[in-house]
Amino acid sequence: MTDHGSGAPGRLRRRLAPEAHRSNALHPGAWWVWAIGLGTAASRTTNPLLIGLLIGVAGYVVAARRTSAPWAKSYGAFVKLGLMVIAIRLVFATVLGSPIPGTHTVVTLPEVPLPDWAKGVRIGGRVTAEGLVFALYDGIRLAGLLICVGAANALASPARLLKSLPGALYEVGVAVVVAMTFAPNLITDVQRLRAARRLRGRHDKGVRGLLQVGLPVLEGALERSVALAAAMDARGFGRTAPVPAGVRRATAVLTLGGLMGVCVGTYGLLTAQGAAYGLPVLAVGLAAALAGLRLGGRRSVRTRYRPDPWGVRAWLVAGSGVAVAGLTIRAASADPAALHPGVVPLTAPALPLWPAAAVLLGLLPAFVAPTPREAVAPGGPERAPAPEATPADPHEPALARTRSPAAWRSAPSTRPEDTPPDAPVTPAPPEETS
Repeated sequence: MTDHGSGAPGRLRRRLAPEAHRSNALHPGAWWVWAIGLGTAASRTTNPLLIGLLIGVAGYVVAARRTSAPWAKSYGAFVKLGLMVIAIRLVFATVLGSPIPGTHTVVTLPEVPLPDWAKGVRIGGRVTAEGLVFALYDGIRLAGLLICVGAANALASPARLLKSLPGALYEVGVAVVVAMTFAPNLITDVQRLRAARRLRGRHDKGVRGLLQVGLPVLEGALERSVALAAAMDARGFGRTAPVPAGVRRATAVLTLGGLMGVCVGTYGLLTAQGAAYGLPVLAVGLAAALAGLRLGGRRSVRTRYRPDPWGVRAWLVAGSGVAVAGLTIRAASADPAALHPGVVPLTAPALPLWPAAAVLLGLLPAFVAPTPREAVAPGGPERAPAPEATPADPHEPALARTRSPAAWRSAPSTRPEDTPPDAPVTPAPPEETS
């Protein structure tokens, strides 16, 4: 019997977010554009409530759309790294002091006398609540940036991202992808070795457990590096096609100049003082870099098999991140006090309405991006489901079911359906009765 009441919402959900497969898998670059947009928004505010909302949006999208691939498990490590950054920032503000003057003294530490050439630097002394709150806001902002990068790491496949790069950036892309996959592989190795030690009844915590796990992890990393080097050498990594010298010079000038323009423009967008020149310089840098990459692609002899399409869903995902960044930058220019709560005097931060609504646009990928399958291969968006276990054949003897795979390959078949039609039929021996 069909439930028509629940069927319509189910069809709507499948239409908005179908199951991911090879033909409709989201482009990995869209995830990075979305995450960079959220990170840009986090860098333009020190309001802890707004940054917490950004982190919540990123975490919800990761929980809804990440796969079971090894790199998808790195998001938790980035969250822990963000918490560590906040703790380190507070420790530095406590020990080395803060440039923010304050009147509410929390504790007074013994101050170390320093020579005259170290004026402006102090160790110890008076620790104020204003300085600690300022350090807390600054650490939360940096933690938000790290968590947004972790979201892109957990959602975008590094192998597919490498395949989508232009031919001129293939060698650089390989190095970046190897560096990006180092942390997920390291986390996977540590989890696997700790689980093995727990199954053997050994301690997996503390300094001793860390030392005994570290050596196998290092050995596994060396084995992966040697295997990667052999695979790159077997595939002819680094081969280039001959091009004229003028094309090479033009490629180098356009690419380097364009990338410098992109860096300067991005810095201008991330800082309040460079908002006037950031966008024009970024546009010119992007145009020059794209022209250089176009010319540099002539040297690449690499072919691309089944490139990932940039479809409507990729535009929606990338556009949501760009919209969050643009609206937050606009709000920071219109009402800077709402996005940067004051610490002198101490005031409780308030959640601004319109910037918070703009941040919620970042939830769009959780509803329009294709839904991942339960089992995902490390090199692609899908993996064929494992075959179901077949029940034991009653015609097989009990001891025959315990044979090894090699014995099964060498032994003749005893199933009736595998017996040739012209084979002589051997009657079964009579059962013994007690």
